[in-house]
Amino acid sequence: MNTDTNTGASTSTSASAGTSTSKLTEVLAAAQAENRAALIGYLPAGYPSVEGGIAAIRAMIEGGVDIVEIGLPYSDPQMDGPVIQRAVERALEAGTNTPDVLHTVEAIAQTGAPTLVMTYWNPIERYGVERFAKEFADAGGAGLITPDLIPEEAEPWLVASDAHGLDRVFLVAQSSTDERIALTTRTCKGFVYAASLMGVTGTRDAVNSEARHLVERTRVASAVPVCVGLGVSNAQQAAEVAGFADGVIVGSAFVRRLLEASNEAAGLAAVRDLAAQLAEGVRSGRS
Repeated sequence: MNTDTNTGASTSTSASAGTSTSKLTEVLAAAQAENRAALIGYLPAGYPSVEGGIAAIRAMIEGGVDIVEIGLPYSDPQMDGPVIQRAVERALEAGTNTPDVLHTVEAIAQTGAPTLVMTYWNPIERYGVERFAKEFADAGGAGLITPDLIPEEAEPWLVASDAHGLDRVFLVAQSSTDERIALTTRTCKGFVYAASLMGVTGTRDAVNSEARHLVERTRVASAVPVCVGLGVSNAQQAAEVAGFADGVIVGSAFVRRLLEASNEAAGLAAVRDLAAQLAEGVRSGRS
């Protein structure tokens, strides 16, 4: 872990680079101008195949997703629930690798939707931080969501992301102290990911009641948009979260639609339909 001196240098670097407006920031601001939250959809690269995964993400966008998270398949997904793990395992068994993820990013970025990669840090370190940042930016990627990377240990990524104009999204949780939230939000660019519940990803029957409070605490620390994820699975929950957050993040519900589909065409239709329902939900959350 870096010393306090290094931490100060990191936050100073991020502040100096935060003056330009990214595509991600523009889309979040446009949603805010429409008095609604943005809809952010997650699917892992490589499932049901590399090209099938690209088609599924395009279907999400066609249904109404504003911002895309592409999962980089990893063999030790500590925060992923059983639904996402199942899809990721199949992607890995089929040989999906980092170049396949970058190919997926390039294909999706061409739609115009801001395209993020959700990834554990180990695969980026193995690939090479600077190498990944350059190739990711060249592919049209917007930034990374790094759930297991904390700002104090992120210096290589802070430098590389600034060099290539990439957003960086770190997580805050209910267990985060006010000091931790302040440090995290100072380092974020694009948005802050507020984990609405403790534990692994997965759909829930109800939105955690502490999610609103976490968003309020995070907004005290920074004006960076706050997007809520972990647990949202239907239009009603999306509307509830949209009432207090800048973005609603949905992952497991989309993956489940693909896993349970009888064939690839049915999976695309199911993903598109869910996106349309969720998009309607985020648009009704502040009415």
